[in-house]
Amino acid sequence: METKIWYVDNPVNKEEVYPQIVDAAKNLQLGQVVAFPTETVYGLGANALSDEAVQRIFQAKGRPSDNPLIVHIANKEQLDNLVEEIPLDAKKLMDAFWPGPLTLILKSKKNVSKYVTAGLSTVGIRMPDHPVALALIEACNLPIAAPSANTSGKPSPTSAKHVFEDLNGRIVGIVDGGSTGVGVESTVIDCSQAIFTILRPGSITPEMIKEIIPTVEVDPATMKENEAPKSPGMKYKHYAPDAQMHLVNGSIEFMHKLIHNSKTEGKRVGILTTEENASQYDADVILTCGKRSDLSTVAAALYDCIRKFNEEHVDIIYCETFPYEGIGIAIMNRLWKACGHSVISECEI
Repeated sequence: METKIWYVDNPVNKEEVYPQIVDAAKNLQLGQVVAFPTETVYGLGANALSDEAVQRIFQAKGRPSDNPLIVHIANKEQLDNLVEEIPLDAKKLMDAFWPGPLTLILKSKKNVSKYVTAGLSTVGIRMPDHPVALALIEACNLPIAAPSANTSGKPSPTSAKHVFEDLNGRIVGIVDGGSTGVGVESTVIDCSQAIFTILRPGSITPEMIKEIIPTVEVDPATMKENEAPKSPGMKYKHYAPDAQMHLVNGSIEFMHKLIHNSKTEGKRVGILTTEENASQYDADVILTCGKRSDLSTVAAALYDCIRKFNEEHVDIIYCETFPYEGIGIAIMNRLWKACGHSVISECEI
């Protein structure tokens, strides 16, 4: 299969018809899989109502179809055909954060494919805050199921180039709308129970959510190995580079010692750090993912940096830790998974 690329300038003009988007939408209507940009990462989209179309997503990604997917919509009217009810607090969250990087898990009407819900009675839904994504969903007039557009286990893609590297020949096409903004996947909240629970951290932080719903809880499984299976995109190993990656809790001096020991063993060492600390290290490859003083820049650059380590062919990667607050919670969650739960603490050595 030859993977086509549709180039679309972002933002799109709502009053204009884009042949590229129309063509991509027709392929979605025909049951094909199309990658497209959102404000978080690139999604791998297919008709959420079709078993055959959704199965093609899992075939392209190379992972089992037992992990629920997020359904993307372009307007709230599409909810009527997808969910049984919308709790008042869920409506408040929609009003506050949609369109935006927030997925709400609601009771499903069971109209979507069984492969979208993975056998659960709930479905995760969001309205992306990206003009190209919204235009595509409106053009095909379908709810679109879409996990991240990468092969299973690899870092999520924040550019069409990343998608092409992973999925060329596996999908019919990619809508190239430029680089994404947020850089980490959406926050996921379970709204199907009396107490709403954050199942996956993202750029919509617990602090922001609690301003709308003070009683929301954070599932402790967000930083544990065995996570709630109804949290879309979080069941399997994710975000990992080819080399073994370790989170490091400790001083810069401690990091120096780790670098030295690995170099002595003949290893090519990579460091994932920030602009503030980059000059402090003497490693073979030093990649900076934004500023520690502005963690949103770290989130935006995170997956791109992890992918670059593969291009540099390092043997081992040491990564700084970040404050567990705000979007730092999402960053640490993704890094913890990328490291395969490996954390080296100075106080333990």
